[in-house]
Amino acid sequence: MESSQLKEIIQGIPKAELHLHIEGSFEPELMFEMAKRNNITLDYDSIESLKKAYKFNNLQEFLDIYYTGAQVLIHEQDFFDLTWEYLTKVHSQNVVHVEIFFDPQTHTDRGIGFDVVINGIRKALEKAKQELGISFKLIMSYLRHLSEEKAFKTLEQSIPFKDWIDGVGLDSSEMGNPPSKFVNVFKASAEQGYKLVAHAGEEGPADYIWEALDLLKVVRIDHGNRCLDDEALVQRLLDENMALTLCPLSNVELKVIQKMEEHPVAKMLKKGILATIHSDDPAYFGGYMNENYYETAKALNLNKDQLKQLAINGFEASWLSSEEKVKHISRVDAYFDSLH
Repeated sequence: MESSQLKEIIQGIPKAELHLHIEGSFEPELMFEMAKRNNITLDYDSIESLKKAYKFNNLQEFLDIYYTGAQVLIHEQDFFDLTWEYLTKVHSQNVVHVEIFFDPQTHTDRGIGFDVVINGIRKALEKAKQELGISFKLIMSYLRHLSEEKAFKTLEQSIPFKDWIDGVGLDSSEMGNPPSKFVNVFKASAEQGYKLVAHAGEEGPADYIWEALDLLKVVRIDHGNRCLDDEALVQRLLDENMALTLCPLSNVELKVIQKMEEHPVAKMLKKGILATIHSDDPAYFGGYMNENYYETAKALNLNKDQLKQLAINGFEASWLSSEEKVKHISRVDAYFDSLH
């Protein structure tokens, strides 16, 4: 398939994004603008020098700059602007449903109120629903490099807003911070009515995926690349129709894989795993949903049926109601039928 034709096809696909950290959609231009507005001096003298710093050798190097960038987010308006910029961007790429992560601890640890963070994000999501027709769910992540005790504090802070929060996740430095470290807070989160997801098997081993399933009782695995190392685990994922939210450009940028041609998503689809594609931290990893679809399709030579399957899987794996899923999936079907 010609690359221009492939891009055009991908642009037209109605898509759901299920693995996106709102703080990771912070474009350098907006970061500089906000730093100026809030009288904060960044360690970079220009947008160009900041962009150059967006080159990482591993997850930790990325996290270091990610947390630096977050320092400029102070007021409700900042969180609104960050979220709104992301939503208008993905609207232009035909993303019609988003389930986004936010990291309260990144902000509350700096003395920013939980309410300031969630109010700004929520207002942008509501505006996008009204004006752009994008439906949404909101997922609060616990930072795994911090203690479970600190996660409990965040859970407590979230209670007044629990009608706005659909689920909890687990992100940040994976190695040495297994899911088992957070068993109690996940159990308590479920008791509050939150759905459960966790990053597992990105840099960490297949064992971390088992732990997320068995100990945390998650309903979806974020990343999950390493599941292919374990046949019994693959079978378990198939038996439970457990979705994986994969992030191809992120995997290349963070050296989880060396090159896109090695990405496991095609093998996963072949095995019947409910694999999906998302952007993770698009400002840092060189692409939003369409770029992730395009680079993956190009490197793995995906055909239209595989692209269609990925799009359908995105809605299947979402937390939309059954009726909404059917509606979106029939739109994906109709779109691909129109291509013949």
